[in-house]
Amino acid sequence: MRQWRRWRRSRPFWGGLFAILAGAWICVLPLAPLKIMLQQGVAGIPSFLMGIVMIVLGLTAWFSPPQRALAGVLTTLIATAALVLSNLGGFLIGTLLGILGGGLMFAWQPYATRQTPHAPHTPHSQPAQRTPHTGDAESAAPAPPPPTPHPDPQGAQP
Repeated sequence: MRQWRRWRRSRPFWGGLFAILAGAWICVLPLAPLKIMLQQGVAGIPSFLMGIVMIVLGLTAWFSPPQRALAGVLTTLIATAALVLSNLGGFLIGTLLGILGGGLMFAWQPYATRQTPHAPHTPHSQPAQRTPHTGDAESAAPAPPPPTPHPDPQGAQP
């Protein structure tokens, strides 16, 4: 149970789930009984394709969290396009689920790993390095602290 919780929290789980549900909802509506499908004709193909793409984008957010921003934006755009191209976006349910899922995927941020320091360390407790005074004020200013390492490849800070 603890591994499931850790896996779920290490990725945009809810955004991916809503995107998968939206894609399934939009994808299933054209797969109605054959009598209704014949009346729909080729208009069901965009619905089916958009649903499949939204499911793939939801799975991408789960299994490749660094791609979450792109997956979120594309999910939102496809859900909005489904409003026009696919039975009012699955009778508005698929569009609303897709927009919610895309927004959650885009907004999700990974937790920064907390490191337990061996000794209390703050950037201000270090003595400033002295450089020979050359007369200008910039040489006496301390160097800024180095950036903290962060696991997110896109550089998002918590």
